[in-house]
Amino acid sequence: MNIEEFRAYCLSKKGVTEGLPFDEHTLVFKVLGKMFALTGLERLPPQVNLKCNPDYAVELREKHDGAIIPGYHMSKVHWNTVIIDQVPPKLIIHLVNHSYDLVVSKFTKKLKAEFEALE
Repeated sequence: MNIEEFRAYCLSKKGVTEGLPFDEHTLVFKVLGKMFALTGLERLPPQVNLKCNPDYAVELREKHDGAIIPGYHMSKVHWNTVIIDQVPPKLIIHLVNHSYDLVVSKFTKKLKAEFEALE
């Protein structure tokens, strides 16, 4: 999976927008205003930060030593950095879904209603 495929997959999910809130090089993906993924557009090798359950984050780091590391410039407990050309595309899709689902599961009642109303 390359960064363009990663971007397209993130944008295919319900309620997702993209933006450059930090600088012109950091692309952020949000679901109803809540961040679930980001990537440095100029980072080589290509890498993405994804939200993750803390226990699962540690498990992934141990299993994929060097390819999945604690979140770069993020909470090391709740975020992982994934080197996308060192991880199978199926795992990246799974991790994007996991991150997205974590964020959606924490929505307030108001956001849940807004999310459910989306098509």
